[in-house]
Amino acid sequence: MLVTGGTGSLGQTLVKRLLTGQMGRPERITVFSRDEAKQHYMRLDFMHLTQRSTDEVIYENSEQVLKFRIGDVRDYSTFAAALRDADVVFNAAALKQVPSCEYYPFEAVQTNIIGAQNIVRAIGENKLEIETVVGISTDKACKPINVMGMTKALQERILLEANRDLPETKFVCVRYGNVIASRGSIIPLFVDQIGKGGPVTITLAEMTRFLLSLEKAVDTVLTAVREGRRGETYVPQVAAAKVVDIARALMSDGSEVEMKFTGIRPGEKIHEIMVSEEECFRTTERNGYYVILPVLPELRDVSEFESALQGEYSSADKNLDIPELRSLLQSANREIAAFMAKG
Repeated sequence: MLVTGGTGSLGQTLVKRLLTGQMGRPERITVFSRDEAKQHYMRLDFMHLTQRSTDEVIYENSEQVLKFRIGDVRDYSTFAAALRDADVVFNAAALKQVPSCEYYPFEAVQTNIIGAQNIVRAIGENKLEIETVVGISTDKACKPINVMGMTKALQERILLEANRDLPETKFVCVRYGNVIASRGSIIPLFVDQIGKGGPVTITLAEMTRFLLSLEKAVDTVLTAVREGRRGETYVPQVAAAKVVDIARALMSDGSEVEMKFTGIRPGEKIHEIMVSEEECFRTTERNGYYVILPVLPELRDVSEFESALQGEYSSADKNLDIPELRSLLQSANREIAAFMAKG
C-alpha cells in the first residue's frame, strides 16, 4: 500500500488504521511525501507508542511493515518508481489551504492535478498491477469557486475517468468537508483563541460547515476501498453547524468570549456543498453513505437506481444546536474534550 501525503492528519490516521490489520495484514505500507522532517517525527511517534491494546499492534506492525519514502507527486519518475511496489494507492497529497491556492494557483495545479495524472500515466505506461486507487477529494470540488476546489474537481475527473482506459485498476474517490481538529481546521484555532481569552475570529456570521472526525473520514476511505465500484465517489452523511455556534460550543458554560468578524477570505465559501443539485440525480445511498455515480454513463455498472437526494447536500441545512455540538465535539476529539472539561 502507498499513502501519498501520508504525514498529514488524515494520512497518519489512515496509516494507524491500516496497521491494526482491519483491512487485512498488509505486507508493506509506504508513506510517500516530500517533507523529511514530518516523516522523521512520524517515524518516531509510531516507533515509540507506549499505550497498550491497539497501539501494541500498531507498534509491532510499524516495526515490520511501515516504510517511508521521500518524493513528490509532481515528479513523475520518482512517483512512478514508488508506485511499482503498490497494490493499493491512497492519494492524500494535496495543496489544500484555500487562500494559499488563490495566491499560488499553478502550485495547486501541479500537486492536485498533475499529481493525479502522474498516477494514471505511471499505471498505463508501466503496466503496473495496482488494484485500487482512492482519490481523497473535498467538498470544495463540488460547484467550485476557488482554485483549490477547481483543481480538486479536475483531480476527481482525471482519476475516475481513468477507469475507461485502465480496466484492471479500480479508481474511486471520497469527498468530505471540514475534519475536526485536522491541520488547518477552524476548531484548533478556536480552542487556542478561547484559551487566551479571545477574541474568536470568524469570517461571516452566516457561515456553516460540515463536521466529521478523522476516524469518520478514514471510515469513508476504507469503505470506498471495500465496497466502491469503479468510478464512484463516496460521501459521508455527517452533521453540519453554524461556525458561530461551533465557537460557542467550545466555550465554557456561562462564559462569553468576544467574537470578531473579519470578512470572507479569498476564495472562501459561505456554505459547504458535498453533492450538487446536478449530481443528486445520479446519487444513490449505500450503507450510510451517499454514492455519486460516474458522470460518464459508460462507466456506470447499474442502469437503474433510486436517487437518494432531491436537491444539493449542503451544510446550510439541518444545523446542530449548541448542546448537540458539544456532544459531537467531545466524542470526536480527545484534545477538544479535555479543553471543554476544564470549564
